[in-house]
Amino acid sequence: MADKPEHGERISEAEHAVMEVLWEKAPQSAQDVCDQVGALRDWSLPTVKTLLARLVTKQALTTERDGKRFLYSPVIARSDYVGTESRRLVDRLFGGRAAPLFAQLAKAEALSHDDIAEIEALLKELKS
Repeated sequence: MADKPEHGERISEAEHAVMEVLWEKAPQSAQDVCDQVGALRDWSLPTVKTLLARLVTKQALTTERDGKRFLYSPVIARSDYVGTESRRLVDRLFGGRAAPLFAQLAKAEALSHDDIAEIEALLKELKS
């Protein structure tokens, strides 16, 4: 894939909402994206177009002309984005160590029994 946003500006929370729509299905037009995210967030088509333009500038999206409209597609895979943002979070808040993150989540009672079971299974897999 081309340059990732991690090399440029970070993706805002609003831009992330647009990316989620395009990670689900691409390519899509600005109107298609607006139809999905606009009502949930009370965004107009011009707002969505502004967010799409920012994401193109940040090299998170590519465009292709389709008649009079543009179709947008992600440049970066969702899994790559999540990995980069997860690493940034751990680095910024926990000094690069994941264990304090899990300790904080456990203290805040933010981990369900299913979450704990998944973490335990992952740890077993990593050990083998």
